[in-house]
Amino acid sequence: MEASDPAAITERLHALRAEHRALDARIHLLAANPVDDLEAKRLKRRKLQLKDCIAQLESLLIPDEPA
Repeated sequence: MEASDPAAITERLHALRAEHRALDARIHLLAANPVDDLEAKRLKRRKLQLKDCIAQLESLLIPDEPA
């Protein structure tokens, strides 16, 4: 994916946000029935990684302004 291709970045953002929402739902289900604490921690870690990646891609979409 090229950093200068806004369409590709936007598409990737949509996919990452969808995965982030799915993980959030899964984490809430696990919190209601705390059987596997290790899996919940793993999912939370992945969710944070996705959040960082989303923020990084969003920053690529912000146009550079001359100083």
